[in-house]
Amino acid sequence: MKKIKLMTHVVIGYPTLNDTIKLVKTMAENGVDFIELQIPFSDPLADGSIIMRACEKSLENGTKVADAFMVMKKLSSQVAIPLLFMAYYNNVFKYGVEKFCRDAEDAGAYGLIVPDMAIDEESEEHFLENCKKYSLHNIQVISPASTDDRLEKNDEVANGFVYCTARQGITGTQDQLHPDLISYLKKVRKIFSVPIAVGFGISKKEHIERLTPYADIAVIGSAIIEVISNSKKDQINSNVTKFLNNLC
Repeated sequence: MKKIKLMTHVVIGYPTLNDTIKLVKTMAENGVDFIELQIPFSDPLADGSIIMRACEKSLENGTKVADAFMVMKKLSSQVAIPLLFMAYYNNVFKYGVEKFCRDAEDAGAYGLIVPDMAIDEESEEHFLENCKKYSLHNIQVISPASTDDRLEKNDEVANGFVYCTARQGITGTQDQLHPDLISYLKKVRKIFSVPIAVGFGISKKEHIERLTPYADIAVIGSAIIEVISNSKKDQINSNVTKFLNNLC
């Protein structure tokens, strides 16, 4: 059986900026293949309560978009795996789309995951155009609610990989995967030419084993933020290491 790759998630500035840097290094040292670094936002529409609270805490700490670029630049020179920014479009827009993409490339980002950037708005926003200009992989986000037409439109512009949400709604740990997930992934596989990542509710070894024949990357978000949140400060990295080792 093929080995599925793993993408994990941190919220920049949670618990602190220094903790973020340590966590990313810990994840890279423990076999993670990709890491998404979320720029905290006050109204993260796709995120459940676990990640939302992490964003709130980071913002309370005073984390700015400039801090995110600083963290990315520092880490991209110290870890060998691809690092991506996950952000909401309001942050990208306010910063300036071209400036954001230029600075992301300069900081060493592999790509951008912006779930609320609709491809229908590209003629006005020029987001995909600037991703291409600055050699960033634009990671398209699709869901089980996406129509075949919508999937085909996303396939036309997707590169790097496509991020499939395992269910409609928001992020958060789940005990069981949705019963229709496998048929959805089979449909996505027929349409997309890029690798398939699956997130939203992936939290344990059994989930990853179930996904392995149908996806290329398993995304662990809320579950790992929950480990961080439930750890004493001096045990965060050891608990994350233990969690990751239990996924294998």
